[in-house]
Order: sequence, then structure tokens, then C-alpha cells
Amino acid sequence: MSYKRVDNYGDEATAQIAEHVREILVLLGEDPDREGLMKTPERVAKSLQFLTKGYGEDGIQIIQSAVFDEQYQQMVLIKDIDLYSTCEHHMLPFIGKCHVAYIPNGKITGLSKIARVVETFARRLQVQERLTVQIRDCIQEALQPLGVAVVIEASHSCMVLRGVEKANAMTTTSAFSGIFLSDARTRNEFLNLIK
Repeated sequence: MSYKRVDNYGDEATAQIAEHVREILVLLGEDPDREGLMKTPERVAKSLQFLTKGYGEDGIQIIQSAVFDEQYQQMVLIKDIDLYSTCEHHMLPFIGKCHVAYIPNGKITGLSKIARVVETFARRLQVQERLTVQIRDCIQEALQPLGVAVVIEASHSCMVLRGVEKANAMTTTSAFSGIFLSDARTRNEFLNLIK
């Protein structure tokens, strides 16, 4: 079965998603015409569009919109970036923190651009493992630094609210490139800084 990506924010897409949500409510045994649910299909449609707005954004363009020549070659670390994403398996949220570091190779980017890249890839249907690698690869491609390190720590609603129901379980993923892979001292410095 093939799919066609549509305009995620158009009124037509909102109306189509809302109609499907209305059908889901009926299948769940609810009355979508009762007072409390009358506007729910449209609210859910707009919510899903917001939670997946990253499909319409380009991480490399975000970084390259603010690149500056700088001969700094030490670690640049942005830690505790709030992360909100949606698990592609159950379409439930996973929430946590992302830590990103890179070692420039003649180019730096605005610090907010790193947080925006995290947001861009998080605002898609995701698995945490892929998200971690996408952030790393985007920064590596856009800046060509000496190395990139990404660690994500998150709690997954699909494990908390259903299934095994383990409220305190945290998932940690990491992805490294360049000097963070080849030099244990640099990698350990990063890991110690994010503790």
C-alpha cells in the first residue's frame, strides 16, 4: 500500500483527519454529537498536525540559516533540551531530555538552531532510536564538525499507560560521530558533563 504525503496544515487535511477521528469515536462506543465531544474531532486533528509539524521542516536548512566562521575547536554542549515526540507504534507521547554536543571544525551555528533541529525531528511519528540518529546526522551533515554526540533520555507513555505499565522506566539512547567515536576521553567528557 502506498501513501501520499499531504499538506499537513491545510484546512482540507484538518477536515479529513477530523472526520476519521469522528469515526473512531463511534467505533469506541461514543456519541460524537454529545456536547463534550462535538468539537473533539477538530481539536484532535489540529493537535495531531501540531505534533507532526516536523515533516514540513528541514533540519539542515535550520542550521545553515545561522552558520558563522569561528576557529573554536572545543566542545559545544546544549543539554537538557526538552523533548516531546510521538511513538509511531501506538501514537502516544514520549517525553524527555536531549543532550547535544559538537566540536566545530571552523563553523558554528546559533545555539537555538540545535534545539530547533531536535524539535524538527521530534515532531514526527518516531522511535527514539531513529530520532537520536537523525539529530546526529543532521548536525554532522550541516556543519561538518569534528564530531557530534547526542543522548536522549525519555519516558514512553506506551510503557507507562498500557502494556507493562512501568511508570518509572526511562529509555536512554545515544549516537556519536567523529571524535566522539574515536576518542574515549572526549566521549567521556561529554557523558560526564550531561550527568
